[in-house]
Amino acid sequence: MFSSYSLWKCLVSFHILAIQVLISCASSLNLTNEYLNHKCRVDQGKYQPGSEYEKELNTLSRRVATLDFTDGFTHRSNSRDTKSVTIIFQCRGDSYRSKCNSCYATALAGVSEKQRWNNRYDQCFLDVSMINDNSPRRMNYDNIFSMHNPNNVRGNVNSFNKKTTEFLYKLIGKADRLDVDGINFLYYAAGEMRLGKQTLFAMVQCAKDILSCKDCLEWSIKELSKCCDGKQGARVVGTICNLRYELYPFLRT
Repeated sequence: MFSSYSLWKCLVSFHILAIQVLISCASSLNLTNEYLNHKCRVDQGKYQPGSEYEKELNTLSRRVATLDFTDGFTHRSNSRDTKSVTIIFQCRGDSYRSKCNSCYATALAGVSEKQRWNNRYDQCFLDVSMINDNSPRRMNYDNIFSMHNPNNVRGNVNSFNKKTTEFLYKLIGKADRLDVDGINFLYYAAGEMRLGKQTLFAMVQCAKDILSCKDCLEWSIKELSKCCDGKQGARVVGTICNLRYELYPFLRT
């Protein structure tokens, strides 16, 4: 029979293992709204607490918070002459509806507390500006940054880079096409591919108001060769398009 001490050790070990599994799952699937990057709009200055601009921002942000984010995107303005406020918000393709609302609340807190106008999180981005322009957005090279997995690929790096690039181009073809209704572009695609004994997971996405999704994503692929050659994972993130690949699953199923 087990002694009380042995039983206690087994229970403790079980609980520790359970916690480790939960942490591992949450980490690998990136289920948190992890902060990635931000950009301050120096040219637009800072608003003063209690100002008319702050009131307009609060009004518009509350209106956006009531959306159900069915397609995970909104571009809205509250134009009042010189007090114009525009909010552009998009969630990652696997984080629509309630998950999208959660990320919006997190990103909005960054604006309210730290006056960070351009906030990027793992599952969404939020852009606040004084520019009221609802026309399709063009490529903005100043608002793009890259990140990579610290681990290097083992084996044939050139082959890995080539197959990864080909797979990303394949996903671009799927994203840059109309939905089943033939009305709106999908602007999102994700998938996985076997690479020997490993599996490559990847996604590409464009904002719904972009002028050319294909051009933006193809430019981002070229950036990978500059920042992330031979890395087990990488991403290029912008406010109009982004892509990512890893050797582990990072999207919700």
